[in-house]
Amino acid sequence: MGRLVHFEIHVSDMERAKKFYGEVFGWSFQDWSEYAGMPYFGAVTGNDDEPGINGALMQRRGAPPEANAAMNGFACTMGVENYDQTEAKILEHGGKVALPKHALPGMAWQGYYLDPEGNVFGVHQPDENAK
Repeated sequence: MGRLVHFEIHVSDMERAKKFYGEVFGWSFQDWSEYAGMPYFGAVTGNDDEPGINGALMQRRGAPPEANAAMNGFACTMGVENYDQTEAKILEHGGKVALPKHALPGMAWQGYYLDPEGNVFGVHQPDENAK
């Protein structure tokens, strides 16, 4: 029983983060601030009949990550159908490339990005022909 069941993305600007994840990945949000005692929005990342988990955007309680610092925590990776279209949306909505698209040979395309809050996340498109 160690299965991942929820994630939290710490953000400084809640509205900016909701807009970014909503427009890039199609997530919707539910205000759970009353339960959490702080700005906290549940993130619905897809249909319950599909693999994956839901999480939340949580108000950051300290300084944001420093640029070019080593990873400190977990990186969430989103599965996508079209890597290049997703990357274009990320960049259009204020994200930045952290580690460019690269092949996981015979498996997928993978890359890492920074959201407008400075958090690292991954993008993964399965593709058996990736080289």
